[in-house]
Amino acid sequence: QPQLVESGGGLVQPGGSLRLSCTASGFTASGFTLGVYVMAWFRQAPGKEREALSCITGGNIVTNYAEGRFTISRDNAKNTMYLQMNSLKPGDTAVYYCAARWLTCSHNVNDMNYWGKGTLVTVSS
Repeated sequence: QPQLVESGGGLVQPGGSLRLSCTASGFTASGFTLGVYVMAWFRQAPGKEREALSCITGGNIVTNYAEGRFTISRDNAKNTMYLQMNSLKPGDTAVYYCAARWLTCSHNVNDMNYWGKGTLVTVSS
């Protein structure tokens, strides 16, 4: 079955950078390529609702919803999506999730069909 696994989280100092990865598996079992799925990054900070950050199609069309300091990308050949995070602030502390759905990007949590378990990013000195 389709599965998403995030990695790359951890503790980083304010002003630092991290690159998160999300590796997809099981999406081609239906006969389609991973490229027919859009992939997105969300995050959920303590006490807040889950927030859409950005979404990217299989053709690398990007929609940004928040955090211009972050850059989304994907490499379909490696079945992997990335989130490059620069100039990190303590307010960026959150669990970061990757998600996927068929064809069309959306900022709505409920529109996502597949989720990873998340990776914790802690920005603190």
